[in-house]
Amino acid sequence: MRITPAVKHLLILNVIIFVGTAFSGNKYFFDGILALYYPMSGAFEFWQIGTHMFMHGNLTHLLFNMFALWMFGTAVEQQFGLRKFLIFYLSCGLGAAALTFLVYFIQIFPLIGDLESNGFSYDLIQELTALNILEGNMFKGELLANKMQVVLESNGMSLSQVDNTSFKALFDLNVKSNGAMVGASGAIMGILVAFGMLNPNTELMLIFLPIPIKAKYFIPGIIVLDLISATTGVSFFSPSNTAYIAHIGGAVTGFLIMYFWKKNQFNKYRWN
Repeated sequence: MRITPAVKHLLILNVIIFVGTAFSGNKYFFDGILALYYPMSGAFEFWQIGTHMFMHGNLTHLLFNMFALWMFGTAVEQQFGLRKFLIFYLSCGLGAAALTFLVYFIQIFPLIGDLESNGFSYDLIQELTALNILEGNMFKGELLANKMQVVLESNGMSLSQVDNTSFKALFDLNVKSNGAMVGASGAIMGILVAFGMLNPNTELMLIFLPIPIKAKYFIPGIIVLDLISATTGVSFFSPSNTAYIAHIGGAVTGFLIMYFWKKNQFNKYRWN
């Protein structure tokens, strides 16, 4: 399949950024700047909403996403054209981040409310949430207790005033707020949706399930599995730290854009 211009340049850009960060000698520095952190994290910067979709956690992550981009993106770009394809791709990536943030806020507001009702000010909650309690790849309650004691004492409080419920809320809030999201998966899920809507009867196969399935069934099936994983935590095909909400956000954004473009293709919003 002949590669199209936008897909080619996106592939090159993703590979360059991955190689540059991997061999820079300070990968964590670039992760801290370009990966997407949540707003209550001290590492959050506004530009991460865009840059995170060009970052990848490891080689397998990069290769899988770039294969999907080449396989489905080329066909979609051939039907969209370069400009329309890029707008669609970037919009789906932003939609993935938007839904991730929405779910994040829905999850943290009850925690913040409980802590405020137990005497914690919002500023103190933010300060405690920003504490680094990572040891390797694990969040540690012991680290939170040790670092929290120092912060509480500077605010005229002591660790003995923190009951188990408040401590658990602070730990959960820290975990939810200080994870980072990287990858083009959200944007690529939008591309998959576009491919399925443009080519509904094209037959696709999973590598480990060599049964041809039409795109109009295959792609909704993948989205349903992501939805199940997001709500239950059960991972079907990918690592458990996959951003399933971002996948759904990209897919929903892709569907809404496709619906809008199709509905208005004969009026002032059509693409010439």
